[in-house]
Amino acid sequence: MNAAKREQIVVTDVGPRDGLQSQEKILTPEQRLALIDALLLAGVRHLEVGSFVSPKAVPAMANTDAVVAGLPPQAAHYTALVPNFKGYELARAAGLRSVTMVVYASDAMSQVNVGKDWLTIEAVTEEMLQQAAGDGIEVIVTVAVAFGCPFAGNTEPAVVERIVEKFLARGAAQLVLADTIGAANPAQVNTLARALVSAQGAAQLGCHFHDTRALGLANVYAAVEAGVRRFDAAIGRLGGCPFAPGAAGNVATEDVVMLLEQLGFDTGIDMAGLLQAAQLANTLTGAAPGGRASAWLQKSVDKTAQTASQRQSQQPLQKDAGDRMPA
Repeated sequence: MNAAKREQIVVTDVGPRDGLQSQEKILTPEQRLALIDALLLAGVRHLEVGSFVSPKAVPAMANTDAVVAGLPPQAAHYTALVPNFKGYELARAAGLRSVTMVVYASDAMSQVNVGKDWLTIEAVTEEMLQQAAGDGIEVIVTVAVAFGCPFAGNTEPAVVERIVEKFLARGAAQLVLADTIGAANPAQVNTLARALVSAQGAAQLGCHFHDTRALGLANVYAAVEAGVRRFDAAIGRLGGCPFAPGAAGNVATEDVVMLLEQLGFDTGIDMAGLLQAAQLANTLTGAAPGGRASAWLQKSVDKTAQTASQRQSQQPLQKDAGDRMPA
C-alpha cells in the first residue's frame, strides 16, 4: 500500500497517566516529563499526561500541574483525566485545552471508584460539557467497564449504547470504550463496536484495552475490523486501575503500533524511538514489562539499523572505485 495513501489511526499513549497511577515507585514531575519527551521523540502525538485527582487517593499523580507546565508547547495533543468538576477547574487553571472524564457502565464500579452513583457522575459530566463549551476546552468521555465489571459481571451493550449516544449528543469530543479490567473478548468487542460505528460513526469513537487475559491485541484487531480508528495504549505495557481488582497493564503501545502498521495503517510513530521510550519507562519504574513482541521488534529494529549502516559504509568505497575507472 502506498504510504501516502495509508489510512491513519490515532494512538494515544496513556502511559504517563494510566500507566503510572498504580505503580509503587512514584516518579517526580521531571521523570514524568522525561517519559513524555521520549514518547514525543518517537512521534507520539496524542498523550494523556496525568490526572487532576486527590494526591491522597492517587499519590503518583500529585503535581500534574507541574508536568503540564513543563510540556513542550504545541508538540502534541495533550489531555489529562479529571474525576469531577474540581479536577476540571484545576486542569483549566493549568492551561490544558483537553480533559478526559470517566463515566461508568456499572453503578457498582462508580461507587467503588469515586464514591458516587453512576447517574450522579453522568450529571457532573453534563455540567462539565456545558462549562467546557464556553471555555473552549474539549471533553473526552471514557466509559469505564464498558465490557465487564469486577463487581457486576458482564456489561449489557444497551447500557454502553445509551451512554455513547447521550454524550455525543451533548458535545463530547470523543467517546472511549474502556475495557477496564481486561474482561472483553474479540467477538464481544466486534459486535459492540460495529453497532456503535453503524449508529454513531467512527470519527469520535475510541477503545482502551487492558491485557489481563492476553487478549488486548486481539481486541484491538476486532475493533479495527469494526471500523474503530482511535486507540489508547501504554508504553511498555504499564498500567492498571488501582480501584479495580484484577486490572493488569494496558495493551502495550509498541504492540499496538506493530499490529496497525502491519495491517497497512499509518500511526506516524517510529518503532525504534518507541522501544527506547519503553526502555526508559522500565528504567524509571522497574515495572514496565514491555510489549509481548518487544524482543522481536528490537531484533527487527537492530537489523534494519545494521543494514542501513552497512549500506552507508559501502557508499564511499563504491565512489572511490568509480574514481579509479579510466575515462
